[in-house]
Amino acid sequence: MIKNFEAALEEINEEMIGWRRHLHQHPEVSYKEVRTAQFVAEHLQSWGIEVRTNVGGHGLVGFLKGGQDGPTVALRADMDALPIQDEKQCEYASKVPGVMHACGHDAHTSTLLGIAKAASRLKGSLKGNLIFLFQHAEEITPGGAKSMIEAGALAGADAVYGVHLWTPFPVGHVYCRAGAMMAAPDEFIIKIIGKGGHGGLPHQTIDSISVGAHLVVNLQTIVSRMVDPTEPSVVSVGSFHAGSSFNVIAETCTIVGTVRSFDADLRLDIKEKMERIIASTCEMFGADWELEYKLGYPPVVNHDEEAARFERVARSQFGEAQVHHSPLIMAGEDFAYYMHHVPGCFMFVGAGNEEAGIHHPHHHPQFDIDERSMLQAGKLLMGMALDYMG
Repeated sequence: MIKNFEAALEEINEEMIGWRRHLHQHPEVSYKEVRTAQFVAEHLQSWGIEVRTNVGGHGLVGFLKGGQDGPTVALRADMDALPIQDEKQCEYASKVPGVMHACGHDAHTSTLLGIAKAASRLKGSLKGNLIFLFQHAEEITPGGAKSMIEAGALAGADAVYGVHLWTPFPVGHVYCRAGAMMAAPDEFIIKIIGKGGHGGLPHQTIDSISVGAHLVVNLQTIVSRMVDPTEPSVVSVGSFHAGSSFNVIAETCTIVGTVRSFDADLRLDIKEKMERIIASTCEMFGADWELEYKLGYPPVVNHDEEAARFERVARSQFGEAQVHHSPLIMAGEDFAYYMHHVPGCFMFVGAGNEEAGIHHPHHHPQFDIDERSMLQAGKLLMGMALDYMG
């Protein structure tokens, strides 16, 4: 069965690459995926797949009933791009100023389309059903997964699988791990309120920049001195804004950053420690403060049985040497929400190629993938689904 599907995927591999390049030239940011969703829907419908549109936003759900009774497996791809200017010099570079697929979602979408086309040809031999989840808005909180689930996207599903093409890993290699694998990406915005004044009369002011500088240093002690060093976590300040003139002491300062963690209790503990440090630091200088703390996606936690399935399926498809235990990844993913409802597994498929110059990180203006990874991702996803169906 798997060999038949792999052969079908290989036959349409060039089509998948063509779809990917089309989508790469015509990207749409989160919550704006109108043409992308239409592109997907038209293809699914042309293959006789039942399609629901506008699921929780611009999301789509395709349903394919197999020729034999059995479980229902959901496969997911994300569709949105990023507000980044494409700096690649290639024939398929983005044609939309300031917008590009800098994370591989165009390839995820095209790979799942390829799976759908192959499955539609061989549906008579399917021992169960397939749900194709084409998700909008993965790149921005609250994300599309949650709203799609609330709109019934997972109805009837017994398991869910997803992949991320990942340029830090070399093409031809696949990665996964049981338990937590990707972090919860939280965001914080701190506003320090001091007392502005003349740069030559600092004793008459409460310098928000000075307070903010102390606070940035103090926040770093959360991970280095207040968290068990065996518990991976990060507190990073990414933005510090204050002042507008050389001779004016700034009254306010805004600090923006992110917290990353894998454990639900630790996640809340870091937030509480941050509040205490902000309050103490500002009190020391007589400043006031405000904190907006935005909980992002939960951590991606793979189910043990499904991670074991990955090990078995991937080794049979790619060989022992190509299958790896994934390191913890501090990036976040709203695929986590799906696995709160049904058993599942999220996997990485290597898409980098140093020799070909494909090595830029995700969200980089020159991001690209080795397109051979798409066929490998398609085979892995279908292998997982077929193995579950038995």
